[in-house]
Amino acid sequence: MQYHQITASGLAALKAQVVTLQHDRPAKIAQLKAAAALGDRSESADYSAAKRDLRHLESRLRYLDKLIRYAQVVPLPTGDQVAIGTQVTVAFAAEADQAVYRLVGPKEAGLAPDNLAADSPLGAALIGQSVGASVTVPAPAGRYTVTIVAITV
Repeated sequence: MQYHQITASGLAALKAQVVTLQHDRPAKIAQLKAAAALGDRSESADYSAAKRDLRHLESRLRYLDKLIRYAQVVPLPTGDQVAIGTQVTVAFAAEADQAVYRLVGPKEAGLAPDNLAADSPLGAALIGQSVGASVTVPAPAGRYTVTIVAITV
């Protein structure tokens, strides 16, 4: 199995999800037992739904356990370059818009709306760049240019 990079806060968020799911598990088991006690399981929508919900919860727990087990926490960045764990403000050249992203490992990109995966086209173009650098990002819809306005840890 290959290790994946993750920030310390991303790992903590994954562990918090595990705690929440483990807290919900006994209630899901009780729902399944109650639905099974109603009788014919082959035609019971309640039983099928309870079984599906418990199966989904167990699957999510296994997935999170695997993510946590193979996580490699990256140290906090120290320099003035974009790296995993930094917050970067970029200005889009084609528009007057600015956006603030937190560069993270691919497995934690979905944990927050402002997270940007390091392996995405924009994330890969930003890594190693400094404030003031303009980078061209190859994207499926065409190339675009961004300028790094600020980098914070």
